[in-house]
Amino acid sequence: MATAYDHPPTRHRAAPPKRGVRRSPAAVILGLLWAGAAAVLALWWQDTSAVVTQADWLTDAGRIAGLLCGYTCAVLVGLMARVPALERGVGSDRAARWHAMAGRWTVSLLVAHVVLIIWGYAVEGHASVWRETVSIVMDYPEMLKGTAGAVILFTVGIVSARAVRKRVRYETWYFLHLLTYAALFLAFGHQLALGADFVGNSAAQNAWYVLYLGVAALVLWYRVLAPIRLNARHRLRVAAVVPEAPGVFSVVVRGRRLGELAAESGHFFRWRFLAQGLWWTASPYSLSAAPGAHGLRITVKGLGDHSAAVAMLRPGTRVWAEGPYGALTAGRRKRAKVLLLAGGVGITPLRALFESLPAAPGHLTLLYRARTAEDLALRSELESIAAARGARLFYAVNAPDGSRTPITAAGLRDILPDIAGHDVYLCGPPGMAEASYDALRAAGVPARHIHHESFEL
Repeated sequence: MATAYDHPPTRHRAAPPKRGVRRSPAAVILGLLWAGAAAVLALWWQDTSAVVTQADWLTDAGRIAGLLCGYTCAVLVGLMARVPALERGVGSDRAARWHAMAGRWTVSLLVAHVVLIIWGYAVEGHASVWRETVSIVMDYPEMLKGTAGAVILFTVGIVSARAVRKRVRYETWYFLHLLTYAALFLAFGHQLALGADFVGNSAAQNAWYVLYLGVAALVLWYRVLAPIRLNARHRLRVAAVVPEAPGVFSVVVRGRRLGELAAESGHFFRWRFLAQGLWWTASPYSLSAAPGAHGLRITVKGLGDHSAAVAMLRPGTRVWAEGPYGALTAGRRKRAKVLLLAGGVGITPLRALFESLPAAPGHLTLLYRARTAEDLALRSELESIAAARGARLFYAVNAPDGSRTPITAAGLRDILPDIAGHDVYLCGPPGMAEASYDALRAAGVPARHIHHESFEL
């Protein structure tokens, strides 16, 4: 690796990691979600005696799509309720990917439901599709509300598409996304009033009420009441803003009884700074130092209007925080030796782990990728930690002519010949993280020992 800096081990010792395998709840949660989908299909099967005519095939396919769409709507909201089992156990990035996938399925099933039902009814009534559409929307009970809900969901789906979202301000996307709750409220009555599988079936209706009210309770508790309780209890304020590198600065936040937050190195919070121009946006920033009596610290790079404005915060500014979230913590570790692989501002959670992760001398290594030496944020802190802990620290920066120094399997084996026996924590920009993941796999590190969480979602 170019421009490498290595600290020799000292006599510092740390407790070895506890043995045992930490099982991710991801498989259990996915199993429950698929079991729910199977139960929805069983509801249709139990209520359907025969499918004979073309109209039957179309309308029953529409019924299945509608049932699954109603189910995925509830899943869609539940995945973003910020339930600790998901945010800390599965990981916020994975939960967000599941949410995005559920959103695509929801919109696709919605379109299929609308098209197939209208087509089937048109075939059965020997009417044109347009005439049947007007008749269904205007004459059927709860259809005007159901149509409004469908339009909202479809609009949110379009705005959430990657190509569109890149061109839409975050605030616009966020507030449109909140309309999903209104869409589900409008569509719920339509599902029970016109769903053939619910009419006269009190057990199915009660199950649907339990599903939707359960998800609503999760949202109310974890997205509304828990944050209110946290902020009323801890009364967070900005204590200091400290420059770290060109365009990079740290914000220290203090409050009351911070030990009760149960925050760990590797966790992140969603921060809302109650200052002019910042109060309307909650941004995820990782802790860049192990939490303690000194407070909570984040380190931010000014990449956009919001992050740049954070540098102008004044001590005493009130802070609204939600968390802690994330699964990039010591709990994922399974091996004695650990490599922390950071890129750019991805150093922030790994710097905190570098400080606090238990490791014997020589068993902890940090590799930090940046464009130039001047871009190495928190460099002096990293070097102090490495010297105190007997850890090894390497930098990989661009060559003097600006050419990029890639992270490769061969380069990784050069600095760590036994890298295949390490746990690896990886955090950095998407391109760097993807290339580093491939290099780690090529170097022999099993996928289950590569721990990565993205905050680009």
